Parts: sequence; structure tokens; C-alpha cells
Amino acid sequence: MKITGRTILITGGSAGIGLAFALKFLELGNQVIVTGRRQTVLDEVKAKYPKLHTIQGDVADPVQIASLATRVKAEYPRLDVLMNNAGIMLHKNLKVPATDLDGLMAEMNINVGGVIRMTSAFIDILAANKGTVINVSSGLAFVPLPSAPIYCATKAAIHSYTQSLRFQLEETGVEVIELMPPAVKTELSAEIAEGDGIALMTADQLVKQSFASLKTGALEIRPGQAKQLALMRRLAPDFINRQLWKASKKLVPVGLG
Repeated sequence: MKITGRTILITGGSAGIGLAFALKFLELGNQVIVTGRRQTVLDEVKAKYPKLHTIQGDVADPVQIASLATRVKAEYPRLDVLMNNAGIMLHKNLKVPATDLDGLMAEMNINVGGVIRMTSAFIDILAANKGTVINVSSGLAFVPLPSAPIYCATKAAIHSYTQSLRFQLEETGVEVIELMPPAVKTELSAEIAEGDGIALMTADQLVKQSFASLKTGALEIRPGQAKQLALMRRLAPDFINRQLWKASKKLVPVGLG
């Protein structure tokens, strides 16, 4: 991937992994637009990093995505990178009925629906500019963390979707990259503790390793333990599944669906 001279849109870019990547791309001289659901957080980010462009938007809302696409295409006609990063992770107890059946689909709406809708909404401008799509899935696409069953299912879905997207776009000049982070020290993984085989990577370490792979032209990037999870899934699936269940069992909510 060419990592300079690009115009880049990053969803969920006001914090965590998204912000870390936004700042690195900005440092390299790219024009970077980040989106997020909370305007107050975006305002804080803009005040701290005035060269970043910020737009409020919720990738779970098709109407907001359509509005975002219209605005970005008008204001940034050279847009040539879409990084689908926005996502949430919730720990769930599958043994009891959910009290909010609509809310049960929140991770699907954001983590899967957001990626699919954003990609579709921007595919015309990305194709016209021979651009790049970067989908952020997870090493948990290979092996689930059982306490977060829906999150892991969404990442497995994005892994499959990204592979199909790459095939369908291979004659358009659009590059399709999948970034599969391990557990990273961000707000999303705040409840996950190190131990029982789980090691947390810092956002800076993730960015450093990911950009090293981007420079080589890698299309599937598995930093840190994500590479190990993919390997263990093939060599000892029962063992690694049981280890992750052991490590996450205490995170399952008690009496909540």
C-alpha cells in the first residue's frame, strides 16, 4: 500500500486504534478525515490535532452513512482510502434470555452492517481513484473469545466478507486489505486482563507492526498474537478454544443476556 499522499477516511477514528492510525497517517503527510458518534469527543480531538478533519457520524445508521458519503465526495473528491475501523465489543451471557432483543444486534449493526454499508456507499469514488479499502477485523475471527460471542462472530463475518470483496474488486484497481489486530490496550478491551495466554499490545506497537506490513504490500496483516491465533486454529483448535474460554469465563455477565 502506498502510505503517503493519500486522502483517508477512518471510521471510529476519534479514539483507540482508529485515532492511532489517523495520527500516523497524518504524520506521513496524508489528508485524514475521522468519524465518530460523539461530537464532544470529536471536538476534543480536533482541538488537540487541528490538522485532522472530523465529521460526526454513526455507521450503524444507514441514513447517516448516506449523508456522510454525499458530504465527503463533495468536499474530498480525491478520497482514495477507506478504513472501516468502527466497532464495539460486548460480553454476553448466552444462557439467559436477552432483555433487549433489538440491542442484542448492536455489534452486528456496527461491526458488520457499518463495514458493508460504508464500503458500498464509497465504492464508486474509491474505484474512480484506484483506492484502498482497509477492513479492521480481529485475530478473534479465527478463534473466538467465548465471553464476547457476538463480537467474535462479527469479526469472522468481516474476514469472510473481505475475502469476497477482494476477489470482486481485483479488476477495478481497488486494493483490499484486512487488518487483524490482537487484543490491544484500548477502551474496547478494558475488561480483558493479561494472563492465561493473553497479552495486550499497545496501540503504538500495533501501528508500528501494521505499517511495516503495509509497506511490503501485505493484504492480510496479523500483528502480534493474531498470527499465533491463526496458527493455533490449524494446529490445535481444541486447545486454543479451551484456553480462551478459560481466560474469558470470568467476563461473562451474571444473569444478563
